[in-house]
Amino acid sequence: MHIAVAGNIGAGKTTLTKLLAKHYNWEAHYEDVVDNPYLDDFYNQMERWSFNLQIYFLNSRYRQILKIRESGKNIIQDRTIYEDAFIFAPNLHAMGLMTIRDFNNYASLFELMESLVQPPDLLIYLRSSIPNLVKQIHKRGREYENSISIDYLSRLNERYEAWAHTYEKGNLLVVDVDSLNFVDNPEDLGTIINRIDAEINGLF
Repeated sequence: MHIAVAGNIGAGKTTLTKLLAKHYNWEAHYEDVVDNPYLDDFYNQMERWSFNLQIYFLNSRYRQILKIRESGKNIIQDRTIYEDAFIFAPNLHAMGLMTIRDFNNYASLFELMESLVQPPDLLIYLRSSIPNLVKQIHKRGREYENSISIDYLSRLNERYEAWAHTYEKGNLLVVDVDSLNFVDNPEDLGTIINRIDAEINGLF
């Protein structure tokens, strides 16, 4: 079984992925932010490095999905291959930070890769307000994220909402994280787990 967690920067994807992996004894696959050679450059000079970064993520996530399907294990994935293609890359293009040539090249490659992979059995979308995202981003204190603007986060949030409303590739569970503290409150984590259990039971 392949479960994936989606959401904006600072929504709590990695934290929830860790907690759910521990609870269900699933294998966790994380987004490559530590060894990503483009992130620092991207946040300092988005226009120059946007295409490079998106191609790096696309390659990384495609390889991840192939491993997930080959493993035959129950796996939970932190962020999906779809979010770059439907949210981050189009947003960079709309903001004038990725040329039409680069965007079309990227979109063509994504379409090819998407045709060769299966969507997750369950997608968990973490919905969050901008103030909550900003609070979480500041709390974790990643230096390269200091330059992220409210406008950038807002644009991403709008695209996430539009994507979630039209997502039809499989089962979708939307979790409003503003009112939940699943890190410090076991009851809040339990609420999410109960909803996931209901979704999983419906898959079989």
